[in-house]
Amino acid sequence: MQTVVVVGTQWGDEGKGKITDYIAERADVIVRYQGGNNAGHTIVHDGTTYKLHLIPSGVINGNKLCIIGNGMVIDPEALVKEIKYLHNLGISTENLKISESAHLILPYHKVIDALSEKKRGADKIGTTKKGIGPAYMDKAARCGIRIVDLLDQEEFKEKLYANVEDKNNLIKKYYGEKPLDADTIYNEYVKYSHQIKNYVANTSVLLEEAMDLNKKVIFEGAQGTLLDLDHGTYPYVTASNPVAGGVCIGAGVGPSKVNKVLGVVKAYSTRVGDGPFPTEIEGETADRIREIGKEYGTTTGRPRRIGWIDAVILKHAKRVSGLDYMAITLLDVLSGLDTIKICTGYTIDGKEVSHFPASIKQLKKCKPVYKEVKGWKEDITKIKSFNDLPKEAKEFIKELEKEVGIKAAMISVGPKRQQTKELIELI
Repeated sequence: MQTVVVVGTQWGDEGKGKITDYIAERADVIVRYQGGNNAGHTIVHDGTTYKLHLIPSGVINGNKLCIIGNGMVIDPEALVKEIKYLHNLGISTENLKISESAHLILPYHKVIDALSEKKRGADKIGTTKKGIGPAYMDKAARCGIRIVDLLDQEEFKEKLYANVEDKNNLIKKYYGEKPLDADTIYNEYVKYSHQIKNYVANTSVLLEEAMDLNKKVIFEGAQGTLLDLDHGTYPYVTASNPVAGGVCIGAGVGPSKVNKVLGVVKAYSTRVGDGPFPTEIEGETADRIREIGKEYGTTTGRPRRIGWIDAVILKHAKRVSGLDYMAITLLDVLSGLDTIKICTGYTIDGKEVSHFPASIKQLKKCKPVYKEVKGWKEDITKIKSFNDLPKEAKEFIKELEKEVGIKAAMISVGPKRQQTKELIELI
């Protein structure tokens, strides 16, 4: 049995989908273990660009078992659209399996998400308003509705109508908005149940069977470490656990089943939404990086905030996920810069800080301490191997390895699969 967890080490958008897609060529099973359609993965394969939000990146690789785990929250409307989108591109979803224990996103979740953000005003979190947080809230409050409930029309109706009555009280009395109609939701979702029922299974059992047969398994997270509910920049986080530990709960496997953890590291930093961002930069360099790197959200289209790479954050990600290796992505975007900065620490009111602070108040005060390295002018998008990189690019990677304390197993110098270079074989 060989298993690899692919996690984001920053605020998401590190290129996890591309890295997962690359490794998936040699894998048998690909599992998405948390999040919902608030995350997007972009993959370029054979000249075609695929944008995925719920279905694991490995679906592009043909005859692979692709699992949507119980730790995810699923908007059936978005899922059905994504399945149709793949079919229109000639991609089969025959091997897609959806956990019967995954929770549903319902229309009232999306309404409450948007109304809650509006009410927060200047203190908004910056959610995608896709109902992710409210769906996880219902899961924790034990009033959520799962896929297995959706497939039982009687059970679904009973739970749905009780929830709609409860949510309408909140929508009408607290937010002062129009209530939702339970009949409309029921009829719509019953149609979805017919469209997805053949994909539904006990995916924990499927995974156990695959691992007992020594299959190669990749666990794919969404978002990144600093958006983790427990280990991120709370409250500016998502509602689930993207860190490697989320695999056990979100996929239904024990911790002894995890062999290696690969942290995907963007060669600079980006963030979508609100919240502190110690290495954030603005101006000409930020604009250049944003345009060359196409730093706009896959799901929202929002321009991403730009900053220098932050080794404090990477060390935090290494600790909380037990990273074994890094995959450094978008290295090509830095080509043409005279100097590149690596944040090696922070100061707060003049005092050095070596660990990522939990307090948002303290994090807002953090001033980055930088180490500057020389940039390179060469176009690196066509390199054949690591050895073809300019000396300065190699030095940048070595400096990162030294600061974080782990080796780079992969580098990526462009969106195409052949632009990913493997330095250490993981699976």
